[in-house]
Amino acid sequence: MSCSSSDFRPSAKVFGENGALEEQKSPKFKKRETEVYVGNLPLDISEEEIRCLLKDFSPLHVHRVQNGCRCFAFVDLGSTQKVALAIQALNGKLFHKRKLYVNSNNRSPKRTPDVTERPQELLVNRRQWQPTPVLLPGTSHGWRSLISEKASAQGFAGTTACPQLTPKASGEPCETEKSKTSFFAVPMEMRGSFLVLLLRECFRDLGWLATIPSISGEVGLLVTSTVPQTPFFWAMHITETLHQNMQALFSALAEAEERQPYLQDSAVRRGTRGLAKYHLGDYGPAWNRCWVLDRVDSWVVVMFVDFGRSATIPVQSLRTLDGDNFWTIPPLTQPFMLEKGILSSNQVIHRILKGKITGALNLESHILKFEEFE
Repeated sequence: MSCSSSDFRPSAKVFGENGALEEQKSPKFKKRETEVYVGNLPLDISEEEIRCLLKDFSPLHVHRVQNGCRCFAFVDLGSTQKVALAIQALNGKLFHKRKLYVNSNNRSPKRTPDVTERPQELLVNRRQWQPTPVLLPGTSHGWRSLISEKASAQGFAGTTACPQLTPKASGEPCETEKSKTSFFAVPMEMRGSFLVLLLRECFRDLGWLATIPSISGEVGLLVTSTVPQTPFFWAMHITETLHQNMQALFSALAEAEERQPYLQDSAVRRGTRGLAKYHLGDYGPAWNRCWVLDRVDSWVVVMFVDFGRSATIPVQSLRTLDGDNFWTIPPLTQPFMLEKGILSSNQVIHRILKGKITGALNLESHILKFEEFE
């Protein structure tokens, strides 16, 4: 197993009260939220090879442990967000013909989520989750001005309030009713396991997920897609970097549109990167990067990675876009969850919401919670 020297970073040296390196303490005496446990490692593996295994997450320190015929390691990644990403990317992965076991802390008992703390993260009341609507391609253009037009709008979109279900007051002393609470499942296309797969196959880089939790404070969001009857939605975080990325990406796609040949039928399968038309409502259709999720006969389900939306389109409408130069710019959109209520897709699609980021979901740290200003 080989790995270049550029893949490694110096170990962090954090001294304790007695002057000893904290990282050198036995894991059974010190547990860190920023450490990830990697089990079922080969006996002859070195600490440098373990660093190489987790190079996408910039490991700060590796503590390798061998106990008889067992070998495992504790790796400090510097943040709980990186720990979550490493678990999603590596847990269950084959490494030297061994199935890796990756966890944040293999000694901690499983916690039962507190309903009062994270009611919307529990996977219950599944009837409230619906798949992303199916769209069909259109024929015209005129989409590059979307951000500039919306950013100059005087007002911001409102939301449809989610009714709160509370116990009814009973006139009968003997009549009781349990309190009712609405729960929502995280949509599959927003889950970390799905996005890690997409990023690995399309962009070859997981850095996009790691940067999302750093967003905080007041923001403007251009909504690109909503998940019906849930508080989840996809939006573009409006910044100068977004403007630059949009201009570079859309210019490259516009120039490549006529030159890119249509994909051959035999080349269209799950995981294929391509170019297809995405419909922007009143702004007309535009060519955009997409990833094939599934194929059924002459139809394919694709994920438009820059709008967070899936669509069913004819196989023959897909153009090739496999050059890595088209995939250096990260996805323009990212997942959010409305702190209160749900969004009405008819009211907010392609409109700007102004509000603030209040945190991230504990179980899916790349999904930010958003509170809209009244």
